[in-house]
Amino acid sequence: MHVEIITIGDEILIGQIVDTNSAWMAQQLNLCGFSVKQISSVSDQESHILNALKEASSRASVVLITGGLGPTKDDITKKTLCKYFNTALVLNEDVYKDVEQLFKERGYEVTALNRGQAEVPANSIAIRNAVGTAPGMWFENNGVVYISMPGVPYEMMHMMEHKVLPKLKAHFKAPFILHHTLLTQGIGESRLAEEIDEWEEALPAFIKLAYLPSVSAVRLRLSGFGDDKNQLEIEFQKQLNLLRLLVSKYCFGENLETLETVVGQLLKSSNKTLATAESCTGGQIASAITKVPGCSAYFKGSIVSYANEIKEHFLNVSKDDLINYGAVSKQVVESMAIGVVNAMNVDYAIATSGIAGPDGGSDEKPVGTVWIAVADKHKVFAKQFLFGKNRERTIQAATLTSLNLLRRFILNELE
Repeated sequence: MHVEIITIGDEILIGQIVDTNSAWMAQQLNLCGFSVKQISSVSDQESHILNALKEASSRASVVLITGGLGPTKDDITKKTLCKYFNTALVLNEDVYKDVEQLFKERGYEVTALNRGQAEVPANSIAIRNAVGTAPGMWFENNGVVYISMPGVPYEMMHMMEHKVLPKLKAHFKAPFILHHTLLTQGIGESRLAEEIDEWEEALPAFIKLAYLPSVSAVRLRLSGFGDDKNQLEIEFQKQLNLLRLLVSKYCFGENLETLETVVGQLLKSSNKTLATAESCTGGQIASAITKVPGCSAYFKGSIVSYANEIKEHFLNVSKDDLINYGAVSKQVVESMAIGVVNAMNVDYAIATSGIAGPDGGSDEKPVGTVWIAVADKHKVFAKQFLFGKNRERTIQAATLTSLNLLRRFILNELE
């Protein structure tokens, strides 16, 4: 069941707003068994909208449209739909009552412009808007379903959840779709692909694997499609279990989990505490940790020791080590980790020191060099990484890598 999404609005095309509607709609449609084949954004221009509708109808069984349903002159979607479907606007009394009620609740009178929002194309089925004034519209033409909805995200989402998706599921028989994502860190996409190549080649045709790389992490999304739900679930689970075994060394979580939540769960379940000593990451690790609700149960704080004197005075880093080895070194980062364990009296610590760039590198320590240490009250582990020349990517990669090193340290997986 192929779906196409068309978003209408100059504000999207000039970069004034980001089209989050399409991503959300695609996720919800996919969960219901509908496959989104294309997403397009077009300007508030009649010819562009008409061409987009014509092209979409040749590829999809369902065309979803958002935007351009407001009361002002630049909102031309309804008039353009009338032209496309060779019809005219008529007042929908039920929709008008909705508009009147909404304005009454807010203490306003309905204006002529807002009355116009209760007009819909005569050959459409109005989709009433419970949280706004612009109704949606459902059309059926030559075997294709077209649905126009407001571009305001919360209005569109409410309409999709309560009206559009239930009606689509009743109208079409969609296949069953299963998705599951494994989250990996510490291995690149190409190397990961090599390690699971034999398994991937043997996958049945109705199960697909997608690689979703980001900075210092790769998500592996397994998707299954089929009409027989029981058969699909059995084979899908079998392949998922095989994949789990193959990537177990790198996998830190599944689906919507994050490294900071996984680390937090480990600390909370063992009643342990954590602090960070950050130089090149500048507090980013602490920021990630404190985004997790309830982190006060295990996170005590951070020392952002950017300058060498802060490393000396607050973390008890040896001045001789700073002179002899430099701030970006195994000796210094280990001392930072041990220092913050003692200074904050915690069970575990993370420490980072590196050259994020764009300046400061050398032949021996190029830009992107980062030393990371993790420690408890008895031992410390440190490792050097090369994250490349982009400052933001280096900081982000160092943050994720630090959290994963701590996770593995807690689980006694580091050698």
